[in-house]
Amino acid sequence: MPVLVELCIASVEDALAAAAGGADRVELNSALPLGGLTPSAGLLAEVRRAVRLPVVAMARPRAGGFCYAAAEFAVLRRDVDFALDHGADGVAFGVLCDDGRVDVERCREVVRQVGPRAGQGAVFHRAFDFTPDPFDALEQLIDAGVRRVMTSGQRPTAAEGAELVGELIRHAAGRIEVLAAGGVRPWNVAELVARTGCDQVHAALREPRPDPSTRARPDLPLAAGPPADADVTSPRLLRELLRAVGRMGPT
Repeated sequence: MPVLVELCIASVEDALAAAAGGADRVELNSALPLGGLTPSAGLLAEVRRAVRLPVVAMARPRAGGFCYAAAEFAVLRRDVDFALDHGADGVAFGVLCDDGRVDVERCREVVRQVGPRAGQGAVFHRAFDFTPDPFDALEQLIDAGVRRVMTSGQRPTAAEGAELVGELIRHAAGRIEVLAAGGVRPWNVAELVARTGCDQVHAALREPRPDPSTRARPDLPLAAGPPADADVTSPRLLRELLRAVGRMGPT
């Protein structure tokens, strides 16, 4: 079976590049340098209008960890409703207790909320990689009705965590999809697939795009640090990744 490729994106330009390049699905975020946050209403609407690819919208109300105060969780749930009402095909979320275990009660709430409205269902993102017992966490997510879990095998990259990713896939035995994610690149994806048996991967294939608008004041920092170029989805890296998994993609 061909390996499904999901791209992590943050703009309409990214979405168009993903669609033209042969990606199968996109995960839409804002603030990728922070690990991905909930995309804006305008961004979701314009991406949905621009491409026919399945769009999984991130529902993450803030940067940092995944144990949310009541008000933060209320925001997350409102974002889930908004995303599904405005064309998202699924929602990626992650909620943990303060000891790192899956917050099962809140997870069930989100899964029920998503219900049959989304073909891609409820996806538990890489908050999973912070759980103290990944096999217990996997069983809890299966029991809660989560469709898919993203994981790097609890290591910085999926290539480093390939052994655990493979164990999780075998343990899941088709009861939940396991999406290998984290540092997936054209030069390591073939080995990752071979070592884990995964049939889908998640990658953020970025390259810089010059943005000269801040050059006149090079010593004036932006909120996140010194002025820097934007980054966008790289069609070249996408082509290379598809070739690495035996898919040529569009010419």
